[in-house]
Amino acid sequence: MPEITLVDAVNMGLMHEMAADPDVVVLGEDIGLNGGVFRATDGLQKKFGHQRVLDTPLAESLIAGMSIGMAAEGLKPVAEIQFLGFVYSAIDQIINHAARLRNRTRGRLSCPMVLRVPFGGGIHAPEHHSESTEAIFAHIPGIRVVIPSSPLRAYGLLLSAIRDPDPVIFLEPKRIYRLVKQRVEDDGEALPLDVCFVLREGSDVTLVSWGAMIHETMMAAEQLQQAGVSAEVIDVATIKPLDINTILESVDKTGRCVIIHEAPRTCGVAAEIAAQLAEKGLLSLFAPIERVTGYDTIMPLFNLEQQYMPDVNSIMAAAKRTLEDT
Repeated sequence: MPEITLVDAVNMGLMHEMAADPDVVVLGEDIGLNGGVFRATDGLQKKFGHQRVLDTPLAESLIAGMSIGMAAEGLKPVAEIQFLGFVYSAIDQIINHAARLRNRTRGRLSCPMVLRVPFGGGIHAPEHHSESTEAIFAHIPGIRVVIPSSPLRAYGLLLSAIRDPDPVIFLEPKRIYRLVKQRVEDDGEALPLDVCFVLREGSDVTLVSWGAMIHETMMAAEQLQQAGVSAEVIDVATIKPLDINTILESVDKTGRCVIIHEAPRTCGVAAEIAAQLAEKGLLSLFAPIERVTGYDTIMPLFNLEQQYMPDVNSIMAAAKRTLEDT
């Protein structure tokens, strides 16, 4: 079994579901002939034809709206928006139709669509190509928001997202598309949605993150271990709905929590996790919750983007601050 990258795992997951289910269709800008801007859909059109792998115009609202119509009529569309910064013209369709279709029809119709979107910074991209605005979608009732952090989770979570009867925003951290490789068996085994994954056991502090920042979080945990600090690492994976119980169980054990995300700080998902910890786990905490996040400003162009994004040192510093408060 060869080792593959995260983007390869996405391609493998799409290939598997399209072969297994003739109702799965893929659509988006340049996803057919060119295989997508990151080549996540490479080879799909050649294998499954133009009727199931559709190149669309440069029209995000059309992509989302057409996907909703397909889903309402029994297909399982997997649409791609090239970058998260391009999704805003499709938000009307996502909020007012995809998220509400089951409620609007009193359960007569569902909307089994997946909207795949590469997101995040760190690849020296221009404006609108480095957004991390996952909290916008997490706020919408009726929408699942799933973010893989490794090839294994990309494959398993994508299978679950495609099989889910309701709309899923599947955010792919493009900074780690080709950063790491794992052995991933194309066995059709899906991973559960709506649960956190404990990636590393620890007893002194809980580090919570998702997506690309899991890479730095795991590195920070390793370096903390060398300094005598045992850090537990949790990959949230599905930020909506949030599996707060797994995080609560970890914090009940460690007494300390650091939440890391690349997105801007104000009203980020870390704030929601911190609020729920304060409501449900306050008596377990030995120290204030720390947040390590991006800034409340536009993601800068590539000369400054590393100054914007959290790094291993900032995560370690936050963890050590929680240990100072005993």
